[in-house]
Amino acid sequence: MKKRIWELDALRGLFVLCVVFIHLMYDLTDLYNLIDLAYPAVYLFVQNWGGVLFLLISGICVTLGSHCIRRGILVFLCGMLITAVTAGMYFLGMAGSGVIIYFGVLHCLGICMLLWPLFRKLPNWALAGIGAILAVTGLLLTNVPVSHNWLMPLGLTGPHFVSADYFPLLPHLGFFLLGAFLGKTLYRKQQSLLPKVNPEILPLRFLRLCGRHSLWIYLLHQPILSGILWLILMFP
Repeated sequence: MKKRIWELDALRGLFVLCVVFIHLMYDLTDLYNLIDLAYPAVYLFVQNWGGVLFLLISGICVTLGSHCIRRGILVFLCGMLITAVTAGMYFLGMAGSGVIIYFGVLHCLGICMLLWPLFRKLPNWALAGIGAILAVTGLLLTNVPVSHNWLMPLGLTGPHFVSADYFPLLPHLGFFLLGAFLGKTLYRKQQSLLPKVNPEILPLRFLRLCGRHSLWIYLLHQPILSGILWLILMFP
């Protein structure tokens, strides 16, 4: 991004911290059975809508930056690294098969960024229309029964498909394009929409810092959390 817009960094930082929170709750309750606690409402909200909001923000940001192909490849490769690690956890007997992430948020975001040059020059109305059609189509596909997982990246899965993190291109490419529409309209001047807010106050500085390093936080937080909880179990 040529000129960073503070509220986008802060929102991205907030979302990645929410991901850390829900993974911590999952580790404590399901993975290590350290506590028996019903998931709070904020957990369910983030679980159901956090990914949608993150894809919208990512779509906004792609209109403000450059090198989307290079960044898309990096993000997708990071997703494949997570696939390898989670598959290793399963094959080593550390977790059940449901822990394997076949097509998670990083896979989806990486592909969305790689596809962005195909949509970049479309007029805003077409971008919004295609985004809405893809989003609605994807939501309708969730109830379509298939017998295999060949089209799993598009949102069509077999009856026994389970994954700890699943973000198919449909509907999420649609949400990404709707975010791009917002970026090309609300942020067409590439300026903050909240110029009177001081982004240097401590909470916003922290969120902005997390937002600028969201990829690394996403990659490293789960191994760190799991390592800490494993040590707690080993040395009570």
